[in-house]
Amino acid sequence: MKGLIWFRHDLRLADNPALVALSRRCNEALMVYVIDPEWFRPAHYQSRHLGRFREEFLYQSLRALERELKKRKQRLVVKVGNPLQVIPDLCKKHRIDLVAVTDHPGVYERQQVAYLSRTLSCEVSVSESFSLFLRSQLTFDKASYPQTFSQFRKHVEKQNILPCIPISAPDSLPKHIDERRDIWGGQEFVYDLTPYHGGEDSGMVQLNQFFWKTQGLKNYKETRNGLDGWQFSSRLSAWLANGSISPRIVAAELDNYEYRHGRSDSTQSMYSELLWREYFQWMMHYHGASMFAFEGIKNKRPLTTYYCQNYKAWEQGTTEYPIVNACMRQLNQTGYMSNRGRQIVASCLVNELGVDWRFGAAYFEQQLIDFDVATNYGNWQYLAGVGADPRGQRRFNLEKQTEVYDPDGAFVDKWANAKSSESLLKY
Repeated sequence: MKGLIWFRHDLRLADNPALVALSRRCNEALMVYVIDPEWFRPAHYQSRHLGRFREEFLYQSLRALERELKKRKQRLVVKVGNPLQVIPDLCKKHRIDLVAVTDHPGVYERQQVAYLSRTLSCEVSVSESFSLFLRSQLTFDKASYPQTFSQFRKHVEKQNILPCIPISAPDSLPKHIDERRDIWGGQEFVYDLTPYHGGEDSGMVQLNQFFWKTQGLKNYKETRNGLDGWQFSSRLSAWLANGSISPRIVAAELDNYEYRHGRSDSTQSMYSELLWREYFQWMMHYHGASMFAFEGIKNKRPLTTYYCQNYKAWEQGTTEYPIVNACMRQLNQTGYMSNRGRQIVASCLVNELGVDWRFGAAYFEQQLIDFDVATNYGNWQYLAGVGADPRGQRRFNLEKQTEVYDPDGAFVDKWANAKSSESLLKY
């Protein structure tokens, strides 16, 4: 039997049910990743889907996946094109019997799988591993999905819904099917992502560092609102976003930590962050395209529009608000911004500058190494008052935020003389 696995947001061997299913049923297989040229073209709201930081992190992750597959006498076939043309062409050319793919809550991602399921003559097997829970563990529909995170968490706790146990990588892989690879990843990158480095091994190293070696988890509740540095948060979001590690692996390691050291406010804060991620994944699963709508899932129109001058000042870090400028310049030079920083700049764009929240969400999509569609758009709706926040529109007092989170001005001073985004984004 011949198979094909289409890697998307599951760039790993461990805890990959799609890969295990393929390995059990097929004796020959293609391992495929498709780079869509549309990712690099400006789309809605003046931004690209994929900016240079995440592009480099993706290529690092693909090279790491290729190395692991080679150890098992397989190879990664990277193709460039529209996946809804590439995958059917490969299936026809090699007479594929089974296509394996991992489910993802994204609107386009689900549409792609639905299209292949309808049009391919072979079997399409869809596995779940991008979230903590399985679809069968949740009893919601669109109308009954919790309107707030607190309601979601209470439901999970009351029903004793537990994360799935991660599974091991397959012992062996099917024999590879010969197929040419397209040219990919040959760009000269000018940004150093260190200490970020894409790939499953690097993600597991970071997990081990934060949980065990540096004891970052021990103090997580106290440090998680930091604005700069590496150890104030787990920094696992980038590896989770492209699937180099799974949230179930993180949850299992958290259980292991609590077994050894006991439950604490910090471990509960870490699990709460995993649940927030989970909440947004299922929100996108149930609400779909409403996650991108101006009115949001609340069907409420914000009193904002597009002011070009205001938006550009925000994007380049040249507003009248020093804390916002520092956060945006950090993002533009590193591809990263802390969770606290994201809330601050989102509140500024919407409330102080009066700009349509979708322009900010799209810019984050382009710039962030750890962009995750559900988490990004869920959080932006939350700040814009059209999403999951029970209090309505969140407006941060920027002076107070500065006093609390940058009391000595070190963060603002560090980024005050950094270049604006305009000089950095030379693609």
